[in-house]
Amino acid sequence: MRKPIAVLAGAVLIVAGGYLAALAAPAPVTVRLESRSGSQVSGTLTLTEPVEGQVKLSGELGGHTSGPKGFHIHEKGDCSAPDAMSAGGHFNPDGHKHGGPAGNERHAGDLGNLVFDSNGKAKVEITVQGVTLQPGKPNSLLGRSIVVHAQIDDLVTDPSGNSGARVACGVIQL
Repeated sequence: MRKPIAVLAGAVLIVAGGYLAALAAPAPVTVRLESRSGSQVSGTLTLTEPVEGQVKLSGELGGHTSGPKGFHIHEKGDCSAPDAMSAGGHFNPDGHKHGGPAGNERHAGDLGNLVFDSNGKAKVEITVQGVTLQPGKPNSLLGRSIVVHAQIDDLVTDPSGNSGARVACGVIQL
């Protein structure tokens, strides 16, 4: 009789541990990007943290011209200016130079380029390393903004990749 009780107790601990881990993971965040700088670019992204220190961005944007366009997380959660300059510079808690998403030297907010198709749409599936959705942490994306630019990010020019006007902006908030 003791063996079934021990198995049952072990199963309860496994289920409870999984439940507690799910409670500790930050909730998904939905970000609505709205047009700026006279553009028609907009869309919705969902941010999740499947693993601590990695945030996944997924969704779809539309209304842009075709081709690669700069895509960044900016330091301020303020998209109120018509040109989105209120969002500040790229999110850069470690003080690095601008670079590509795979580079060793890059801002935490350097997401590279989104490629918009001939219909002006881009699907987003990006995982960002070294950031979190946990409030109060210096590398938290909460209280920041996501910005789409008018031009390609050259992944080199500091501080913005020479990616031009800010054509869509959305605040990352719970």
